[in-house]
Amino acid sequence: MITTIGHDLSHVIALLQEGNVVALPTETVYGLAADANNDEAILKIFSVKNRPSTNPLILHFATLEQAYPYVSNFPVIFNELANHFCPGPLTFIVPRSSLVSDLVTGGQSSVAIRFPDHPLFVKLIENLNGPIAAPSANLYGQLSPTNSDHVYEQLAGRIPYILEGGACQHGLESTIIGLVNKKVVIYRHGGITTEALSTVLGYVPQTLTQEQSGILTSGMVRHHYATQTPLFLGFKPQQENQNALQITLTKNEQIIGPHYVLSDSSSLLEAARNLYAVLHQADKQTFKKIYIEPFPNEGLGKAMNDRLNRAAAKFSNH
Repeated sequence: MITTIGHDLSHVIALLQEGNVVALPTETVYGLAADANNDEAILKIFSVKNRPSTNPLILHFATLEQAYPYVSNFPVIFNELANHFCPGPLTFIVPRSSLVSDLVTGGQSSVAIRFPDHPLFVKLIENLNGPIAAPSANLYGQLSPTNSDHVYEQLAGRIPYILEGGACQHGLESTIIGLVNKKVVIYRHGGITTEALSTVLGYVPQTLTQEQSGILTSGMVRHHYATQTPLFLGFKPQQENQNALQITLTKNEQIIGPHYVLSDSSSLLEAARNLYAVLHQADKQTFKKIYIEPFPNEGLGKAMNDRLNRAAAKFSNH
């Protein structure tokens, strides 16, 4: 299969209607999209990504009204959060209706839904007049793509088309939330911060780990978001100065040897936008190891630390 990168939205719509999977931009990362009402197309997502079929997918809708037939209940507090943060990088775990395929949910009674904030993606959903299932457009467990080249490097020959949409605005996946004992909980940190949610909720939502909640949707498994080069949290030892790459949030004059900076101004927003792109770039080099300074554990720093901990878990025995 030949993989093409282009701007032809009508071609993408036709491909999706024919049951194909395509890569397209969102405000978070590039997604691997299929018509969520077509079981054969959904199966192709798992096949293209080498993703276990037990790992549920997120459904993307243009509006809340469009989502209602696919859920059996959308809590009042979620409605309030959707009014504040959507369209945007916030995913809701809610009870599903019978319209949702078991293939999407891994047979679970809940479904993950979100409302993307990218004009091309929204136009697509409106044209298809139904939800799109779209996990990140990468091979399972590997680095998420934040531009079309990242997608091509991993999925060339596996999909027919990548819709060009430039670099992703956020560069981090969505925040995933649910409701436990009538309180909002966070299952995955992402583009909407705990602090932002707290201002609306009036309390700090608890974070539940995969061990506590099970795998409810995308990006919740332990080994995930990983580079090919062994990645470690912290600073490189002196003896590895030249063989290893150091990544830091901001400039650090004490670093000797190869060194990437995510934000000259120490901006977590800028760092989040650059994180995956820098890791993709680092992976193409000949470094034996990558070391990355953990972020302040607040705001988007929590989400980035979450991704790095999952990536580093793959190499914890090295």
